[in-house]
Amino acid sequence: MDLSIVILNYKSKNMVKECLRGIKSVGVDLKYEIIVVDNGSGDGVGKMLQENFPEVKFIASPKNIGFAAGNNLGIRTARGRYVMIMNPDIAVFQGSVETLVKYMDEHQNVGIAGPKLLNPDRTVQHSVYSFPRKMTPVYRRTSLGNIRAGKAEIGRYLMSDWDHADARDVDWLLGACLIVRRETLRVVGLFDERYFLYFEDTDWCRRFWEKGWKVSYVPDSIMVHFHRRESAEAHLLQSLFKKTTQAHILSSIKYFLKYRGKESPRKN
Repeated sequence: MDLSIVILNYKSKNMVKECLRGIKSVGVDLKYEIIVVDNGSGDGVGKMLQENFPEVKFIASPKNIGFAAGNNLGIRTARGRYVMIMNPDIAVFQGSVETLVKYMDEHQNVGIAGPKLLNPDRTVQHSVYSFPRKMTPVYRRTSLGNIRAGKAEIGRYLMSDWDHADARDVDWLLGACLIVRRETLRVVGLFDERYFLYFEDTDWCRRFWEKGWKVSYVPDSIMVHFHRRESAEAHLLQSLFKKTTQAHILSSIKYFLKYRGKESPRKN
C-alpha cells in the first residue's frame, strides 16, 4: 500500500465528511487507506462514517487525548509506505496527494514533507517556519512584535523574505498536512505526546533533522486549509483565558525546556 491518510476529529464531524468527500472526488491515483481517529468528541462521527464511508477505518478514543496522541493512534495502525497526517479542515486539489508521494519517492533523503497551503481566498498561508527562539512567542503575542527587533524576529520565523514558490528544505512544517516516510518512524519515533496541542509538529520536524532526515516544502502540491488561529485571535490578556492559548503557552515551555542548551540540528 502506498499511503495511509490519518484524519483526527474533535467535534468536527461535518468537516470530516467534507474532507473525505473531497478526497474521493479528486480520485487519488494510489493504493491508499483512510483512518479517522475520534478524540472523544461524542459528535456521532463514527455513525456518519458507517453510513457514508464504510471503507474508512475508524478508531475511537474515549476522551480527548490531544493532537499528538490522537494522531499516534492512527499512525500505529497505518499500513502504507507513507503516512499522511491531515486535518479535517483541509481540501485537496486533484493531484496534490500524488505529487507529495512522487516527491518522497524521488527524494529518498527526505523523511517528512508538506504541501503549499492556501487560505480560502487562495492567498498563501503560513505553513513553513524557521525554528522558534525563546523570544519568538513573546514577540508574536505582544506589542513587542512592533519594535524593530520584534519585526525582525517574526520575519525570520515566518520566512517572510521568501515567496514560497520553490521547493526547498525547511526547519519545520505546520502539522495540518504532513507526509512521512513510515520506515523513518522506527528511528525518529511518533509525535511526542507530552504536547497536548501545539509544538508537536515543530518538535517532530526537529527530531527528523536530528536523525539525519530532511524536511521539505513541496509547493507543487497545493491544498486549502480552512484555518483559524484561535490561540492568537484576541488581545493577550483576553486570550489568556482561552484553553487554546493556555495549551500553546504550556507547549512552548515544554519545547524550550526540552531543547534548552541545544543548537539547531539544521545544517544549512
